[in-house]
Order: sequence, then C-alpha cells, then structure tokens
Amino acid sequence: MPRIPSIALAAATALFLTGCGGGPPANATLAEKSTSPPPAREALIALEKGAIEAWRTKDAKSWDSYLSSFLSGKFIGYGASGKLDKAAAAKEYSGADCEIKRYALSNERITQLDAEVALLTYRSTVDGQCAGQKVPAESSAASLYVREGGEWKKAFHAEAAIVDAKTASPGPRAKRKPPQEAPAGAADPEADTEALLTAERAIWEAWKDHDRAKLEALTAAEMSFINIFGTYFDSKNEALNDWTSPGCEVKTVRVTNPTARMLSARVAVLTFDGAADGLCFGQKVGAIWGTSVYVKTGGRWVWSFGINLPAR
Repeated sequence: MPRIPSIALAAATALFLTGCGGGPPANATLAEKSTSPPPAREALIALEKGAIEAWRTKDAKSWDSYLSSFLSGKFIGYGASGKLDKAAAAKEYSGADCEIKRYALSNERITQLDAEVALLTYRSTVDGQCAGQKVPAESSAASLYVREGGEWKKAFHAEAAIVDAKTASPGPRAKRKPPQEAPAGAADPEADTEALLTAERAIWEAWKDHDRAKLEALTAAEMSFINIFGTYFDSKNEALNDWTSPGCEVKTVRVTNPTARMLSARVAVLTFDGAADGLCFGQKVGAIWGTSVYVKTGGRWVWSFGINLPAR
C-alpha cells in the first residue's frame, strides 16, 4: 500500500495493542470452516506493490483506476492526519507532495483470518521525502484485504517507523490539514463496537498489570503484533514477552474514540485512541493510535493482530 508518509519517530510509549475474549485458537478454527480458496501470496503482494508504484510515480490515472478496484468501501486506516476512510485515503495516498527515489518490500507474510479476510505484513524500505520531510527509511507495515465480488480489496493499512525503543524521541513531522471529506471512521451499524471496546480495555488492563495469564486467555494462539517502535512480533510468545516485560510501569490506561468495521461475519477491525499514565523505558508514555483485529470464535471476540502508532 502507498506509504503513510509522515509516520515519524515516536516518543517512547506503551508497547502493546489489544485483544479480547478467550476461546480456542481463532485462526485454526476458522481455517477448518473456510470454503473459499485462500488468496495467492504473489497476488496480494502484487496488489500492494502496484499501489505503491502508482503512489511513487504520482500516476493519477493509474491511482484513479485503483480506487475502483483496489480500496474497499469498508476501508479504514491511518495517515498523516489520523484516521482515514476510503475518500480521505485516496487523497492522502496520491503522493502529490512526495518525491520517492526507491522503495522495496521484504519479509512479506500472509495470514488467512477467515475465508474472506487476509492479513499482509511486511517491512518497507524507502528513500525519499514527503511534505519536505524525509520518509523513515524502514517501517513495519500491515494491510488487511477482504474478498468482495470475487476480488481482493484493501480494507486497512498502517505502518510504524522502525526505531530504537530506548533512544526514540519525537522527530519533525510533516504538517497537513485534515481531509475535508466526510468524517473518517464513520460507524459501521453491523459492528458490535461496545463489545470490541470492552475487549480492548480488558487487554490494556492486563498489559498494565503485567498479567500474562489473562493475556494468554484473551488472545488467539496464532497472533502477531507491531508496536509503536516498528518492532514486529510474529508469534504469541514473542508478543506476550514484550507486553509483560519490565520496560513499562503504568498506573492507569484509557481506550477511547473507537471505530469498528466488520470485514466479514467473523472478523472485525477496531481503531481507537490509547493513553496511559506511567513510564516506558524511563520516558513518559505518549498517546497512541491503535488498531486491533478480532476473530469471533465460540461466541467470543479473540484478538489476533494489532499495530500501534504514536499519535500526532
């Protein structure tokens, strides 16, 4: 997906994202019930690279054609101005204020969340600038694709600059005016936002308390996570080791401003604002733009993936 240009260096802040209700391994359970074939790895990566190339070359004609076939009407994500819906994303990802010399994708990984939803994660390397600011050289990125009318379309994108958690500090960020289209993140009437928000808050509380047993129960057996420092954890054990490490001492947490999207009958994405009162690596915790992906299993929402960004 076109890079969100101004994901910049972060103030040290909470290391986790969230999840919810327990139950059997979400991905394994859904895989057994899938009736549609999974997307070809090469096909999704080709879609991602095609969009990035249209962004890099500022090819408005190519990008306009992508809008009808590439972005889902359910799209939600994060950009320089915060949450984006499809219209706002199309404007931000146009690349009009960017000069990109080179880019590359590596470490691509696809996770099938159910028959209709796939997660693509990767590392992006970029040489260029946007709005007069140098684009972070390396970032961890995540995109969600949904099957609509037999075609795979993008329903979410975000990326976090890769920085050293112990030395990261706020860096200069390109300033942009928020999009003037309809408010990004309008409510999805089919999404059980309150249930997802309750699940989200439960994990933040468990993170605050370093409660590994509770985190084990609230998350899927197969899970992955990208923290605000761009670190990618590709397994449950790695993520929970991070969440329960002694790096953060937090007194209280807050999860507000939720927006939920149903990507299929059993997969939902929740975006939100997160905050905590405390220290991580000796620095005051900053505000977070968070995203969590849930899979409904046994009547419960189970956390399966998350990515956190430093709020701007």
